[in-house]
Amino acid sequence: MKPLQNKTIARTALRLLSLVLLMAVCLAGCKTAKRAVGPISEDTGCLSAKVQLTVPSKNAVLTVNGTLKLVKGERMQLSFLMPILRTEVARVEVTPDEALLVDRMGKRYVRVTREELKDLLPRKATYARLEKLLYHAAKQNTAELTAKDLGLHSLEKAKLTFSDFSDKPLTLTPTRLSAKYEQVELYELLEMLMSL
Repeated sequence: MKPLQNKTIARTALRLLSLVLLMAVCLAGCKTAKRAVGPISEDTGCLSAKVQLTVPSKNAVLTVNGTLKLVKGERMQLSFLMPILRTEVARVEVTPDEALLVDRMGKRYVRVTREELKDLLPRKATYARLEKLLYHAAKQNTAELTAKDLGLHSLEKAKLTFSDFSDKPLTLTPTRLSAKYEQVELYELLEMLMSL
């Protein structure tokens, strides 16, 4: 793959990556709106929630709903679904060692190690910290994180909202991709997502 030559595209790609990955990692700055109906406990080792991602598009604001699933110490999945049909359009999977970004519509994916992301993410962005922040948000039962909270002023209308947290036991299998999916470089997937 040829290296990214345009600095503007590189900056925009990094901003988009920051929005997708840091939304979950930086929940420390989230705003809470209501209290949980029942106490959320870390004892089950599981956490799930509804997710709503709102991002500015070319001439409109796009809202995509989805789910968050987390198995403590193992993996976290953010799954975004197409409205009405409820078909998965994108997935972000994070483990203690790597992150996987899947574009279901374009049949593309990127798998990056924590080491490869270390220059893009804050120093404290570890899987253990992500879990801690998600459980903290779950105890409030609603959390909202905006791109502005992350310092991404060019995408300030973008936000990620978590609600309806649950600590019921769940099974979370690693994402498996068929041969139909093409592995691409991170900047290629980000450029494609930015053009939507």
